[in-house]
Amino acid sequence: MTPDEREELAAEYVLGTLTAAEARRVEAAMREDAALAAAITAWEARLAPLTALATPEAPPPDLWRRIEASLAPVRAIRTQRPARPHWFTRVWALGATAAAAVLAVVIITREPAPLMTVLLTSTDAPAFLVEANARDGEIRLAALGAQAVPEGRVRELWALPQGATAPTSLGLIPADGRISVRNTAIRPEPGMLIEITLEPPGGSPIGRPTGPVLFIGRLLPARGT
Repeated sequence: MTPDEREELAAEYVLGTLTAAEARRVEAAMREDAALAAAITAWEARLAPLTALATPEAPPPDLWRRIEASLAPVRAIRTQRPARPHWFTRVWALGATAAAAVLAVVIITREPAPLMTVLLTSTDAPAFLVEANARDGEIRLAALGAQAVPEGRVRELWALPQGATAPTSLGLIPADGRISVRNTAIRPEPGMLIEITLEPPGGSPIGRPTGPVLFIGRLLPARGT
């Protein structure tokens, strides 16, 4: 691999955008490739703010009710057909329990994969990490390092869905480079552009970017490993 290919592979591995088979090949290769292992370690440190974006999520509120409902036939068998052999009831219970477990997995894994992108500087260095949840519409931004802002100017975050003619403002970015927003006018989707522009104090006065685009990236699904 060339150094650029190694860097790209390390970044994709850390971001979790590789398939399970690809990730296993990387893990095997890094045992023999010290440069690849070092690149992965560097990317893990560089993208450490991602852990701050991952907020705990409880299972869907009605998950346990659905599981309880799936177990109802078991209770009916026990109360309405006491003459059944004991082994029959046990087998039925085991089957229903297995079905409930499968149901739980299906319900949980049915959630859409998170969308992610890394906004790069003009020298292709990672500057911001963006994570979006298509289910609840939340978009989270975290700076991956200090980014100087010219005096008297502010940074504004924008989203441009595919097919839209103009971006929608998601708000001004605080000094610490972190923001979490939900905008009911748009819904995160694969291919959506996320960009940061430089604007006058208070943000763009016309509802559209007026300053230069500092950073830009396109949301893509984070493939599970």
